[in-house]
Amino acid sequence: MILIGQYDSPFVRRVAIALRLYGMAYEHRPWSVFADAAEVARFNPMKRVPTLVLDDGEALIESFIILDHLDEQAGPERALIPRNGPERRRALKTCALATGLADKAVSLVYERVLHQDTSRMWVERCTAQIASVLDALEAERAARTGEWWYGDAIGHADIAVGCALRFIGEAHPGVFDAARWPALAAHSAACEALEPFQAVVQPFSVSA
Repeated sequence: MILIGQYDSPFVRRVAIALRLYGMAYEHRPWSVFADAAEVARFNPMKRVPTLVLDDGEALIESFIILDHLDEQAGPERALIPRNGPERRRALKTCALATGLADKAVSLVYERVLHQDTSRMWVERCTAQIASVLDALEAERAARTGEWWYGDAIGHADIAVGCALRFIGEAHPGVFDAARWPALAAHSAACEALEPFQAVVQPFSVSA
């Protein structure tokens, strides 16, 4: 398999971490959606990452579709998310909040980099949405007593939140306040201490 995209993307990173946790071999193409747009377009006409090219040449797009395929390959006993029922729905909701959080953080980057005159209204709206989601995730994580979000084993929800938090911390210094969101700060530290997180990391940069 070939994973396309740079590891400073929280979406690419969560896929790469899942691949490592599953022990699935892959090649990495750290292509930028800006500098390498033509290369990305060969596999994904949206020119977005992550894109995962399977061994038979099929290209999967969007992180949630890619992870669904990896879960299927891993099997229900090893999958990083419950197979069905309320626990699955709760985990998916946490993943949705985390990826929405990351998406708003990415939008703020684009607003700052691509627009000469940034929209104060848009920046304030995105910042408020980020804080609101962090408040919700903080309350949820603080209420959990297990080592990880949904028990003793790490799952997609943990990974998604961890990747989003690192991205926010690097892309928007000062936005994440560890004193305001201590449970999330502890969660981030626990994630980043793991080998897959340390192996799949790239300092954030907007130059590419």
